Amino acid sequence: MNQSGRPRVVIVGAGFGGLWAARSLAKKPADVLIVDRNNYHTFLALLYQVAAAELEAEDIAYPVRSILWNLPNVDFALAHARRVDLENRIIETDGETIPYDYLILATGSITHSFGVPGVEAHAYGLKTLEEAVVLKNHIICCFEGATREADENGRSSLLTFVIVGGGATGVEYAGALSELIHGALVQDYRSIDFRTVRIILIEAADSLVANMPEPVRRYTIERLRKMGVEVRLGAKVGEVIPDAVILRGQENIPTRTVVWTAGVRGEPIAGLSGFSTEQNGRVPVLPTLQAPGHPEVYVVGDLASIKENGRPLPMVAQVAIQSAVAAAQNILRQIEGNPPQPFRYRDRGSMITIGRNAAGVAIGSRYYTGFLAWILWLVIHLFNLIGFRNRVMVLINWAWDYLLYERAVRFVFPPEMPSPSRACGPGRKRERSREDAP
Repeated sequence: MNQSGRPRVVIVGAGFGGLWAARSLAKKPADVLIVDRNNYHTFLALLYQVAAAELEAEDIAYPVRSILWNLPNVDFALAHARRVDLENRIIETDGETIPYDYLILATGSITHSFGVPGVEAHAYGLKTLEEAVVLKNHIICCFEGATREADENGRSSLLTFVIVGGGATGVEYAGALSELIHGALVQDYRSIDFRTVRIILIEAADSLVANMPEPVRRYTIERLRKMGVEVRLGAKVGEVIPDAVILRGQENIPTRTVVWTAGVRGEPIAGLSGFSTEQNGRVPVLPTLQAPGHPEVYVVGDLASIKENGRPLPMVAQVAIQSAVAAAQNILRQIEGNPPQPFRYRDRGSMITIGRNAAGVAIGSRYYTGFLAWILWLVIHLFNLIGFRNRVMVLINWAWDYLLYERAVRFVFPPEMPSPSRACGPGRKRERSREDAP
């Protein structure tokens, strides 16, 4: 208990789950503290547009303290939670230790390499704002390097972009990258023959966006191919090296750019804290979202393996939001001396966008593709952005791109950033240190 005599609820993570849990506990008989290594919330659904020079990083980020300003019992701590001492109910951070009475782990997920050699060292992730900015810088530097590269093979390697993973992120980034390259960059780099530019989307399964209905999956492949994206199904990556992707049983692809969107795994904090985890780092939770053996600890969102009908729920924003709200309500029940209730997920559908006027939406047994689905995608994502300024800026950038076919964020910034995007000049190989790895 705090000096106020009220229980202290600590929420680790300021993503969708963490923020919605805090909102559910606002003005309730508890002192709430959100802990995150960043002082901003990122709208991850539009992260790929930052990497495709369509939006600025600031357009999809919002200060956590500004979100919480009217919640008197909710505070924020800028700290990196490293480990949870379950016995003493203490969170160990990179600075102070933080005690708790109840804990909600909403740390989300990180890129999963599946043990493929070279991914962490040589591939680009797309899970954080920093990674999105680095990737955007790298794409532009590849074209700058191609204008000065005399060797044909070297130039081809610079202009070949491989995206590994046919889920929503891979599909959406492939479409956005195609529109960037065959739109704004055609005007910027007149000396480049854009018929030699290749965008290759690799998926190990036999279809893209496996969670969508068959008509939407088929539409997605057809649309991407019309946009000039080479879709390779049933292709498995054996290794990533600085200048190529090595495929199992297929011809290798020379490239300086590998974007890894093939999968995610739970944040390492769970395993480091002694929680029982599955192979993908997720914590199998009780139906009430509590960690087994620790009724004061709740795990939500991507970090939680929540089973429904024997299958884990997908790692999407709606699961994070709904599970976080349910966890917060269960904590309030415990404070009042009542037992927590099982969580029930309500599927509100799924959607992807493939590019201009093209999207796929599945709601229950119904599905939509094309322009109507694209408008629906725009409205829902704009509505769910946090912050009026962000909504206005995103709407302006979308309108600018749609009407003028121009991406406004085609600059390499900050130029002094120590990243692999600085190594795309002619005759230079891209190398990544372990600190740069996602």
